[in-house]
Amino acid sequence: MRRYRTIQLLLVAITTSFMIFACNRVNHTSTDSASEPVTAADDCRMVQHQMGETEVCGRPQRIVALSPFMLELLLALDVQPIAYADVGAFHQGDYDNPSEQIPYLGDRITTQPINVGLHHSPSAEKLLEAKPDLIVATEFSKSHYETLSNIAPTLIFQAQEAETNLRAIAQAVDQADRAEQRLNQKEQLITASRQEFAPIVASYPEITLLSSFEAQQLNLNTHYTSMCSALVKELGFQLVYPAGMDEAALSKPTIPISMETLPQLNDADSILLLGVNFESNQSGQNFREGQLRQVQQKWEKSAIAQSLTASKNERVYFVPAYICYGLPGPIGTELYLEELKEQLLSQEEDE
Repeated sequence: MRRYRTIQLLLVAITTSFMIFACNRVNHTSTDSASEPVTAADDCRMVQHQMGETEVCGRPQRIVALSPFMLELLLALDVQPIAYADVGAFHQGDYDNPSEQIPYLGDRITTQPINVGLHHSPSAEKLLEAKPDLIVATEFSKSHYETLSNIAPTLIFQAQEAETNLRAIAQAVDQADRAEQRLNQKEQLITASRQEFAPIVASYPEITLLSSFEAQQLNLNTHYTSMCSALVKELGFQLVYPAGMDEAALSKPTIPISMETLPQLNDADSILLLGVNFESNQSGQNFREGQLRQVQQKWEKSAIAQSLTASKNERVYFVPAYICYGLPGPIGTELYLEELKEQLLSQEEDE
């Protein structure tokens, strides 16, 4: 049950079937002395989010990001966090050296954020210590909404709706133009990358996406798996599934499969395997290795996996799922493309 709960925290953000959101209209103003004073009523905006509408006044300066989903979007807007909660306990204590302590995003942080726990169970005590004037969070913090709202204006977003979320957060922090700039840059990057990948797509068009949690159950990723699959498709690749799999099954974000099912995926020219490992507490330089080590070892030791054409042709690639699941916005897109280029394009050059 612990494994199931944990993987849901990162992966199940792509489905909304279990979510019923409140429709109440919620208005808040910050009374914290650490916040910028509000001097005029026309300096306030009503920001829509999953729990209704929240009033945000002035330009918030002390912002808490509950999850990497939210941290990425703040940083894309050039906004620094006062506090942060990750999806896993990758670091204990406050982030006094974020470049070594916060995976992938830490080198973009110039503050020393207070560690307020995990995104699904943030510490009220630590949040009060941070004295925020705005809290941004995902649906995984929904059960704490009332508590969070009593601390500061709180916005709750569907984790994977990165474009919508970026615009809403930009409205809250008065950076609307910056949001459009970043979204345009993202689209330009994807267009340029599509051209770079065109020769590989022409030679090896079919690819299978798999994910594995702590090297246990294999999951087949469908085209509903947000950026992880969507970006691969945008580059021009075709996703390969087992023969006979119906639309009802493919409508799910991931489908558990066994090692014995792998031969049904043998038509795939390439396999991209997304590793997830919350038992690894390594952050910083060791984070990537910690996410992939177990799944790589299991794949290499499996006779069935090694019998696949993609394995024989050395076209199996391992990527931390954290990049595309946890960072579905502009920065994550850049990181995911860098990872794919490093592995797929460099191999093509070697050949």
